[in-house]
Amino acid sequence: MNKVDAKEQFNKLTKKLGIVHTFSFDEAWEWLEYKRNHIFMSNPIEFFPYNYSEEEFEAGITKVQNVLEKKGHPKEFGMKRNPVVHTFTDGQYIREIFNPAGEVIVTGIHSVQHPFFLLVGEMSILDKDGEKRIKAPHYGITEVGTKRIIYAHKDCVFVTVHPNPSNERDIEKLEKLISFEDFEEVHNINKGDL
Repeated sequence: MNKVDAKEQFNKLTKKLGIVHTFSFDEAWEWLEYKRNHIFMSNPIEFFPYNYSEEEFEAGITKVQNVLEKKGHPKEFGMKRNPVVHTFTDGQYIREIFNPAGEVIVTGIHSVQHPFFLLVGEMSILDKDGEKRIKAPHYGITEVGTKRIIYAHKDCVFVTVHPNPSNERDIEKLEKLISFEDFEEVHNINKGDL
């Protein structure tokens, strides 16, 4: 509900119920905005409705990422760029990332199916299929087109293993190979356009 509609409802119900407030609507709105912002920054997963469509998820996760970026957080790396250890083997690229407790991360859009491993810690993960809370040790598979919001409940060490058939070692080039720019690329693959 926007501020104008909320104020109209506030005034209507105040009059109808004969309530005498010790605060103005504007004071109540400012307090709610503060609380929304505080909760959002501590765990934006709570802001997603249940039973959302794929389009609602894509719009919502993009909004979360935009809010984080407006607050000065680097794109797709959460609140700060976390230490990443890059390891290469024949045909594989391995990323190990440390996520401190209390951090919110918005991932890129994955373009390659790959395994992931939570070696240490506990986190909540929200993707288009819903929210999951996982504890180490845990492993799973990331599907093509996946983008997630991750909230670290405890310090976490997270590892992903990506195919690297050309044995590329330039990190910027690799990141372009393993992620999409936007959801439109995912939709084009699903339609067979790429």
